[in-house]
Amino acid sequence: MSLDLTKGSITGNLLKFAFPMMIGNLLQQLYNVADTLIVGRYLGADALAAVGSAYTLMTFLTSILLGLCMGSGAAFSIQYGAKNMERLKHSLVLSFALIGMITIVLNLLVFLGLDGIIWFMQVPGSIAQLMKDYLSAIFWGISATFLYNYFGTLLRSLGNSIVPLVFLGGSALLNVGLDLWFVLGFQWGIPGAAWATVLSQFIAGLGITAYTLIRFPELRISRRHLRWDTGIFRELTSLSFLTCVQQSVMNFGILMVQGRVNSFGSTVMAAFAAAVKIDSFAYMPVQDFGNAFSTFIAQNYGSRQKDRIQKGIRAAIISAFLFCGVITTLVWVFARPLMGLFVSPQELEIIQIGVTYLRIESSFYFGIGLLFLLYGFYRAVKMPGMSVILTVISLGTRVLLAYTLSLIPQIGVTGIWVSVPIGWFLADLAGTLYYYKRSKLLLPQ
Repeated sequence: MSLDLTKGSITGNLLKFAFPMMIGNLLQQLYNVADTLIVGRYLGADALAAVGSAYTLMTFLTSILLGLCMGSGAAFSIQYGAKNMERLKHSLVLSFALIGMITIVLNLLVFLGLDGIIWFMQVPGSIAQLMKDYLSAIFWGISATFLYNYFGTLLRSLGNSIVPLVFLGGSALLNVGLDLWFVLGFQWGIPGAAWATVLSQFIAGLGITAYTLIRFPELRISRRHLRWDTGIFRELTSLSFLTCVQQSVMNFGILMVQGRVNSFGSTVMAAFAAAVKIDSFAYMPVQDFGNAFSTFIAQNYGSRQKDRIQKGIRAAIISAFLFCGVITTLVWVFARPLMGLFVSPQELEIIQIGVTYLRIESSFYFGIGLLFLLYGFYRAVKMPGMSVILTVISLGTRVLLAYTLSLIPQIGVTGIWVSVPIGWFLADLAGTLYYYKRSKLLLPQ
């Protein structure tokens, strides 16, 4: 059932729409977390380091497709808010063709450049072959990632966040089962973990595609929609490519940081691999709240409800800060036992490095919570370029400080950790100041 975010309670509808997205994204993290947990527990620290480093790479690659889908989703939400279903159907045809072609090209490039990618990431020789084995299998799931994210974004742009959750939840549970079966039962090692993920992704991708085509007749395409429309194409490419750039810059920066982490050896790599999974789980709810907020803004932007947008901004900031307060407390208190889920209790050095990372990052989750709201807002008001600028500020600061501070012997790897919240703060400051300076031009009149 679709939720019209241009009517009714603002906070209530935002939470009602966001909650399934939060649960769904937490389940999505189970894909790689299941690999990481099982691999770390049963295949050792080197295997954990390889899968963790591969996760950062896959996040970067899928962020390209996710950014394209999210940009198109903003256009879909605006058109749905304006009740312009004809334009929406034209947009569906053009965006699917565009993102589908990019998916095929991306898939070919990563297979051809696998050795170069591993070299670029400064993967130690003892781990390089393990990582290659994992990536050789996991890359087959890129097209499934496109299908799930495209149709999931489409349904969420119409206010339906339940259906994507259902398919993702089933697929995530299947992935855990297949991980145990392939890694422990068949003893396929790292490739077994990868193939478990790929099969689960295809089930989610093909399932949500079929469901959308069958159960949403209002989205069905006819021959008149199969034509070129320059205006729609420009709108889609503007939103999609700039959102893609924003997502890609963000994750490319993380990929560069991963390269610096790798230079400290397999112990730090293993700690970072486990801690990043926990970190991703921790702030994922507020990230999804930011995406839900973006859909809310886009629908109301399309229906030109300025007052409702302003009230929604205030409600979203309060809600996001409450989320962050709770999450910060939980991660700080339970950092050590959370690391213990991924690493054997005997690996004391790995656990301690991970605990330090988590306590530094979690102390400043308020910063990333506000940043996700700013990303969502600027995407929804057709200013994805501003999201790119904020990402460059955040990640540029992070990469520069990570490489600079970690070279100081007295700081070392901790310099990589503290660079993150500094980047969040600077981006928040820039995004907030720009909004207050230009709000009259950003909001519908």
